Amino acid sequence: MPKKKEDKTLTKDQAEKKIMTLKKDLLNIRFKKINNQVTNPAQYNQIKKNIARLYTTLKNYKWQKKYLKEL
Repeated sequence: MPKKKEDKTLTKDQAEKKIMTLKKDLLNIRFKKINNQVTNPAQYNQIKKNIARLYTTLKNYKWQKKYLKEL
């Protein structure tokens, strides 16, 4: 799993791509969870937290653009 600082330095496009890959991973883990094939159950929550963290960084990008336009 990537570090929090690495997530904050991503560009908007990189963050969106990373969100899509994490969502695919989350879907795969859900299927494994249903079939009792999960080796690390904590990974599910880690991926959800990483997705939320990336959405927060995207939100901050939008806020920064709006703030810079006002100046």
